[in-house]
Order: sequence, then structure tokens, then C-alpha cells
Amino acid sequence: MSVIIDQVWQDFLKIIRDEVGTRIIETWIKAVTLSRYDSFKREVYITAPNLFIKNWVEAHYKELFVRHLRRLLGVEQLTIHFTIHNIEAVVASPELAKIVPAVQIQVKKKKTDLVKRPNPMHDGCMKLNPSYQFDTFVVGNNNQFAYASARAVVDKLGSLYNPLLLYGGSGLGKTHLLHAIGNHIQEHNPNLVVMYQSTDRFITEFINAVRFDGVAKFQSKYKQVDVLLVDDIQFMVNKEQTQEIFFQVFNNLYETNKQIVLSCDTLPRYLGGLVDRLKSRLEWGLVADVQVPMLETKIAILKRKAQMQREILPDDVAQVIAQQEISSVRELEGSLIRVLAYASLTNQSLSVELVRKVLGVGQEMRTVTAPVDFKVVVQQVKKYFSFDLEALRSKDRSKNISLARHVAMYLMKRYTNASLREIGEYLQRHDHTTITHALQRITSLRTYDDQLSGILKNIEDELRGQ
Repeated sequence: MSVIIDQVWQDFLKIIRDEVGTRIIETWIKAVTLSRYDSFKREVYITAPNLFIKNWVEAHYKELFVRHLRRLLGVEQLTIHFTIHNIEAVVASPELAKIVPAVQIQVKKKKTDLVKRPNPMHDGCMKLNPSYQFDTFVVGNNNQFAYASARAVVDKLGSLYNPLLLYGGSGLGKTHLLHAIGNHIQEHNPNLVVMYQSTDRFITEFINAVRFDGVAKFQSKYKQVDVLLVDDIQFMVNKEQTQEIFFQVFNNLYETNKQIVLSCDTLPRYLGGLVDRLKSRLEWGLVADVQVPMLETKIAILKRKAQMQREILPDDVAQVIAQQEISSVRELEGSLIRVLAYASLTNQSLSVELVRKVLGVGQEMRTVTAPVDFKVVVQQVKKYFSFDLEALRSKDRSKNISLARHVAMYLMKRYTNASLREIGEYLQRHDHTTITHALQRITSLRTYDDQLSGILKNIEDELRGQ
């Protein structure tokens, strides 16, 4: 690139940064170069490293190039030509291969045959955690369906539930099930290629493939996969190019009956920034939710985790830890680790007093001797928030009524034996994720909102006295 053309290109990158954002520039624009300018014909040549990038940039950003380069070059009319700088990218396309001399195609094909088939378990992939097995997963009412679905998938790969989508709040066991599926398949079907990938890692891998002329290799790797496990698909929102390539990966695997298992923190249909056709694909198969565990399941989880660390957890100690205001298994395990570590470092035995000291659990904590009725919860909410059942069931989403509704959901989940589905039906909310969101919101709010914390304490004291 000449000095003048190089300066034009740098000025172009600076101008469009505010218009398209840094991510677009780093992923796509910097993958191409302004290779030549014919001042007589008013023609600019933009060179891409491969056909995939050429087609994408030309389809999505051609007008951007024309508008700004025309001004920078001081011309009224400008023609943009998008090209690729190596013959291999041309030969890869059956349509463009027709214009390449036959002798060149033969030479290049011979070289391509020497390339070793890439192993999809190499660069860019994540290893399965061997401790995440089906046997180490504690099953309760909150996750029984998701667990059963995962077990069913490994028995009939690619044919029964494909894709399988696990959704629910953070730290509830979705990742554990993904790894358990992968570990089980590798143990019983060692010839199958199993790939576990977080969405963040998938995005980074794709960006690097675009930047360093590795899109063909990227696509080839995923075509060889027999079982694809993708965690936290919600992080793909607002990433148009990543969604496009994932859509292609998904279709290739689905059409060849390869198993796909995904996790998400909510149903894809409620994710803004996700294209409709991808939302549809993600919910094609079986959808299973993972909910916040009840007290009994929390205690079982604590005992299992303690056992794995060769510790015996007394029932009363497990119950005090499980009664904490937490909404995820991850937080529950964190509390257990803190208690065990403190006991070990101070050479003390596990006791209720030690737990209260380490976790700051008050003496006033008591268990609910009997489940509370929905109507009792509504009465208490009305007492403190002035909204009756009709208001809670309404579609009004104003700030005050929304808070009252979420408090009601939170209390119903904590102080009744009802499932998320039953709570949703009672309050005329048919999406379980609404209740899950309410649990997470109120759990978070009460940690720093003193007024709400005081109201909740008063209501809970009254509910315990019912």
C-alpha cells in the first residue's frame, strides 16, 4: 500500500469507528485491506484473506466503504471491487473455480490433499470437568425433568431430543449436566467426537478465525463434531456475525443427526438481540428448566458435596447452611467451603454455632413447620404493599406493583411447597423465567435495600407464626 493510500485507510478506520463500533472494526474491517486505487477509473480494490470474509464485508459494509472513501479520496463517483488475495480461497468456491485455469486448480488441489484433517478437540476448545458426572448430580423437584432429559439424550444421541435446551438461573446445575452428558458419552462411546464450548470461547474463536484467515478451518472443525455442548447461549445476543456462523454450525450438525445440547439463563424467545430464526432453532427440540432448589434438595446437595471432600456434615449444620437467603447451588457450595475451611484452619468441629459465626446467620432463624397457603402470602403482601390479588395478576408493570408481584412470587416459592409452574398459574404468569427472575431480584435487593429487607423480615415472621 502506498503512503497516500495507507493514510486514507487509517483515516477511514478512524471515521467509521464511532459509526460501527470497535467490535465490527476489529472483527471484519481490519480483516481486509485497501490494496489499490485507480485514480483514472475511480476504482478502489478491497482485498480479503478468503471468500467468506469477502462475501460478508461486501454484503454488509459495501455502502460504508463507498460513502466514506469517496469523500476521503475527493471524488463524486467511486466503484468498489472486493477481491481475495489467494487462489485457494477462490478454488474453495465451485462457482468461482470455473474462472480459474484448470492447471492452477489441479496444482492447488494436490497441495490441499496433503493437509492433515484438523482435530476438533485441539485449539479453541474446553475440556470436560471429570468431577461433573450424572452420579454426582443431586436430583430434586427443581431439576428432575432436566436430569431425566439429559439421561435420555445420551441413550439416543441425535434422534430423541435434538437439540436439548437447559435453561434456568445462574449456578443451578446446567453446566454440571452439560459436562455429565459429555463425560458419559466419552466413557461409553469413545469413538465419538464430543466438544464442550462456552459461548464466550466460541465467539473468541470465531473472531480469531476471521482475523487470521482461519474461517474454513473453523467450519471444518465443527463439521467433525458428533456431540456439541454449548454453555450460556445468552451471551450470543447482539453479536450478529457470531449468530450467523453458529446458525450454519447448528444446521450442519442437525441435518446429519449430530446431537446438540445448549444451556441458557432464560428461554431464547425472550432474548432481545437474537435473530428469530436462531431463536426458533434453539427451541426445536426439548426444553427443560432448572429451578431454584427447595430446602430438602439444598441439604442433600450440601451432604453430597461434603462427602466428596471426605467430610461428615451433621444434619443440623446442613440445615442452617441451607436456610440461607441464596438462589443458586454455586452460592450454596461457596458457603459450605467457607465453613469447612474455617473449621479446618481453626481446628474446630462442625457445629451450628460455628456456622452462625462464619456465615453471620442470626439466632432467630427458624424453619417453617408447615407450608403456607397462597392466599396467606397475598394477604401479607397486600398489608405492606396495598395491592390485592387482582392487581398482582394484572398486566400492569409499573414499578411499585412489579415489586409487590415479585415479592409475592419470592414468598410463595420460599414458604409453600408449590412449583414454579403452580405459582405462575396462580398469578396468571405462564413463563417460569418470570418467577426465576423474581427470586433472583428479591434475593439481591434484600441484601442492600434496608427498607425492603425490613418489610420482608416482618412478613416472614408472620408467615412463620401461621
